[in-house]
Amino acid sequence: MEAMWSTLVLALMAGELTLAKGGSGLGCTLQGTPRPASFSEPGDFVIGGVFPIHYYVITTENNYTSRPKAPHCTGSLNFRELRFARTMVFAIKEINNSSELLPGVTLGYQIHDSCGSVPVVAKVAFQLANGIEPVFFPNQSCSKSATAHAVVGDSISTSSIAISRILGPFGIPQVSHSATCACLSDKLQYPTFSRTIPSDYYQVAALAKLVKHFGWTWIGAVRSDSDYGNNGMAAFLQAAQAEGICVEYSEAFHRTNPRAKMRHVAEVISRSTARVVVAFVATGEMLVLLSELEGRLMAPLQWIGSEDWVTDRKMLQFHLFAGAIGFGIPRSVIPGLRDFLLDLGPAQVSHSPLLTEFWESAFGCSLGVSQTAAGQKTCDGNQNLGDLKNPYTDTSQLRISNMVYKAVYAIAHAIQSIICTDKPNAPPHCNASFRVEPQQVMEHLRKVNFSRNGYKVSFDANGDPVAIYELVNWQVMRDGHMEFVTVGHYDASATDGQVFIIKKNITWAGGQPQVPVSVCGESCPPGTRKAVQRGRPVCCYDCVPCAEGEISNVTDSLECITCQVDYWTNTEKDECVPKPVEFLSFHEVLGIILAACSVTGACMAITVAAVFYRHRDTPIVKANNSELIFLLVFSLKLCFLCSLTFIGRPSDWSCMLRHTAFGITFVLCISCVLGKTIVVLMAFRATLPGSNVMKWFGPLQQRLSVLAFTLIQVLICVLWLTISPPFPSKNMIHYKEKIILECDVGSTVGFWAVLGYIGLLSILCFVLAFLGRKLPDNFNEAKFITFSMLIFCAVWITFIPAYVSSPGKFTVAVEIFAILASSFGLFVCIFVPKCFVILFRPEQNTKKHMMGKMSSKSF
Repeated sequence: MEAMWSTLVLALMAGELTLAKGGSGLGCTLQGTPRPASFSEPGDFVIGGVFPIHYYVITTENNYTSRPKAPHCTGSLNFRELRFARTMVFAIKEINNSSELLPGVTLGYQIHDSCGSVPVVAKVAFQLANGIEPVFFPNQSCSKSATAHAVVGDSISTSSIAISRILGPFGIPQVSHSATCACLSDKLQYPTFSRTIPSDYYQVAALAKLVKHFGWTWIGAVRSDSDYGNNGMAAFLQAAQAEGICVEYSEAFHRTNPRAKMRHVAEVISRSTARVVVAFVATGEMLVLLSELEGRLMAPLQWIGSEDWVTDRKMLQFHLFAGAIGFGIPRSVIPGLRDFLLDLGPAQVSHSPLLTEFWESAFGCSLGVSQTAAGQKTCDGNQNLGDLKNPYTDTSQLRISNMVYKAVYAIAHAIQSIICTDKPNAPPHCNASFRVEPQQVMEHLRKVNFSRNGYKVSFDANGDPVAIYELVNWQVMRDGHMEFVTVGHYDASATDGQVFIIKKNITWAGGQPQVPVSVCGESCPPGTRKAVQRGRPVCCYDCVPCAEGEISNVTDSLECITCQVDYWTNTEKDECVPKPVEFLSFHEVLGIILAACSVTGACMAITVAAVFYRHRDTPIVKANNSELIFLLVFSLKLCFLCSLTFIGRPSDWSCMLRHTAFGITFVLCISCVLGKTIVVLMAFRATLPGSNVMKWFGPLQQRLSVLAFTLIQVLICVLWLTISPPFPSKNMIHYKEKIILECDVGSTVGFWAVLGYIGLLSILCFVLAFLGRKLPDNFNEAKFITFSMLIFCAVWITFIPAYVSSPGKFTVAVEIFAILASSFGLFVCIFVPKCFVILFRPEQNTKKHMMGKMSSKSF
């Protein structure tokens, strides 16, 4: 009942039915002028066909006082669509002659020209449902069986949508051969729609992968302002965005738009910076756009075409599209079709107004059936379709024609599954008188699964077939004409890695040998990253070098990768390399100089020891307490040599040795100097009458004082090494690009305790030496000790800020310099004057001379 009322309402809206009150009750009468079919043949079961054989329709203004006239198609004849309609006739005749498919059953057909007009399509759809006889239905249901059990068509998505919305409530199945709009897969809106051509859902995915494959990230887009173009382009833009592709412009137009609109679209394309244009356009719109683009001076554009126009041979005459690529339905061969298409003569043609128009248009002559145009010759009967080359006679690359062929066979198989019974090893038995409702055909249509001429036919739950495309390239042949060349394929059912394959070389726009470049921003090399330009699409970017410590090792990196803490970037910033490890080495100039100074100081100390040992019996050596002198020389030699432990790669042992050796040897040295200072002061006091001071600070006490002072430093070092000893560490703070291998002091308290103790002894020694600076010349060693301690303290006072502020290996160099400077200061001030007297003034190295000097100074 619900379906009945839906039928009634739709028919009333289209003007096909009126309700009339008669003596027998409520009845229905068909209204409107019937529109005759372009091709028709009666049969047991009728299949409808709808094809846009003409481009335009003559519209008349209705006055609502008389019956509207049937729409009349006009404009140029579409030879390609005529071939599709004739292919349907061929398939039905082939089935009727078959002993395997529907034997004993005759299929009829009613094929209409939709003119590419939705109003015409709506009228045709109602005629296929109701018939064309203006019959009065006396029953109150106003219902009867549909005229057509199934419909093939339309070629245009918009027209197919209109047909499906009308036929859907009647349950009449519709199988389109060329309507690709993905919206038609929605079974809630279009429950009876199926198709033998893949949905645009798969085509847009294939186009997006194609654009991404060749690295085109900056493209233009044009589309037909129709369901086909708008839905297809919307899906493509979504897929392109997922692939990281940006669109500079997206223009929609229709062939009926004003000239100004077409001129605007052409201007946008010609002024664009994108060198690749994706055109989701119907053939009719593409021809209009081409007329505007021809003659404009612009760089060659790489066209990416949708299936509707990229395999239309009518377009091959326009060299503006040379190098175009796109996905098309695979080529096929239909045995016998070409002979059928060419099997037309004047006598046969004259019975069909449509074929008459085709014949006269193809040969440019008149058959005399219609009024002959002025200056047009009459056909003499010698015309032969085999001599013509046009879209009707061209069967070299049957693509959509095979979709029509498969659609007819799919419907025939569905009908057979209803009325025929299979017998083993025998042809099926079919009941031609069996009453078949369109809903039954619809149910069995979705279940068909067969092969014809090597081509598999089946439908999924949405009425769609498996998506298989050929990648077609428009190539210029040697003789100058263009031809479609298959260079790859796309199979949505294939395994990963085999879905999209390119097999042959592609000819590009303008005859370029290389793949055209269409990007908003140049590719960012490794070592840089993309930075999106403000206010522009994400594909428009600047290449920004990676920051220090970061790399990018791929092209067009979106972000830089931070190197690990032990690694740094190379010069190109495309690789993390291990950071160079830096320490004061014996092989570098600074290390060699400091090591040479250290060895030189030690050699000088040994030389002085040798000189003093040789002249150990002279007054000047005896007067300076030879035991302390030799111990002082020995400690100075150790001070010079301990600086060598600061040079070289730090290790656990070297880090502990360098600081402890330095602290102990320097305390030993300062203790000896302190002992000498005390000896000098005590010796002078002992010369005074009644003084016995020296018995309190004899040689034993001197040795014990040196030992005691040194043991204190040893105790500090032992505690330091026990609690928190120095250890090698990697300093990554001062320099980011390299690692400073140094010795961490471990316990800072222990480190500064060692230095503080040395400083304390140095200050004490300096004070005592300063007090004895006015002693007689011969005993005035305190003066030199004062100078040596002054140098020593000055060096170590300046060492503290220099040590703290010096980076890396220079911290070690500063410490070595302080050790060597203070050691040389002690050495020069204490031993050089004595050596000078011993070696160059031997006359002064006598007891008499020394006593004389002391006496004269005393008085």
